[in-house]
Amino acid sequence: METETILITGALGQIGSELAEKLKTIYGKENVIISDIRDPKDVNYDGIYEVIDVLDTERIKEVIAKHNIKTVYHLAALLSGTAEKNPMFGWKLNMDTLLTFLELAKDKVIDKIFWPSSIGVFGPDTPKDNTPQNTAQTPSTVYGISKLAGEYWCKWYQQNHGVDVRSVRFPGLISWKTPAGGGTTDYAVDIYYKAIEEGKYTSFLKEGTYLPMLYMDDAIDAIVQLMTTDAEKLGEFKSYNLGGLSFAPEHLAAEIQKHIPTFEIAYEPDFRQAIADSWPSSIDDTVAKADWGYAPKFSTEKMTETMLENLRVKLATA
Repeated sequence: METETILITGALGQIGSELAEKLKTIYGKENVIISDIRDPKDVNYDGIYEVIDVLDTERIKEVIAKHNIKTVYHLAALLSGTAEKNPMFGWKLNMDTLLTFLELAKDKVIDKIFWPSSIGVFGPDTPKDNTPQNTAQTPSTVYGISKLAGEYWCKWYQQNHGVDVRSVRFPGLISWKTPAGGGTTDYAVDIYYKAIEEGKYTSFLKEGTYLPMLYMDDAIDAIVQLMTTDAEKLGEFKSYNLGGLSFAPEHLAAEIQKHIPTFEIAYEPDFRQAIADSWPSSIDDTVAKADWGYAPKFSTEKMTETMLENLRVKLATA
């Protein structure tokens, strides 16, 4: 495989921290530059770290030139719950920064971009069950609106300027390695922490709220697989649906109770309930499977066992 020089923005977040470790095993740590806004002295990373405010275009250009970056994984974003509290900043951060990298690719400064979209592009008019790749998209959140607009910008730059940009629509992502960052699906991470630390959890979503989810290992494998697929196989730009798992809070609680029989769950829905109600319950990902062989491996049972096992060790040594 040809060596690539890679930049990951928002790399200290839930996806970026794990993606960086995976890419280092493929391309070598000297070729994977991570960036975020945190002070370097507060960052524990075995590799090259650059401080980048992704709204600072000149700083982005400086780092790209310094390291001869060819591929960018642009993960920096304001997630659904947080963006609803600060909508203008959410729009600016999510949209302006994507356009910065699309322009750099158009101008041949970089060669390839990965940009994550989300199930947030769907909405109340979207079929909730087995949501297809191409369907009604009527997002009701700032986050979803910005992601839908981003998909259309990516398609426009590909069609009009030949930009190689690749994307997936992530469902909720679950990982024990990094805390979640303000999303509506984050209960599915926090519930495991609370199960071990307190033996109980209060869900901000009500019973019966099915949402599509994906274990992080499957998400990282999907990114790598998509980015290493020949462009000819992908054809016209698509932000690919990714399915995997679908469950409601009580089902996750039941799986946890198999390991912690005394675990209890309560329900106090907040503003995120309306966001969840506008999203799909399950996802049809047959297009991703057909185009580049997407194949998630984790079941709810396997995920729960893995989460509890690793979090027990993590929390005991924290």
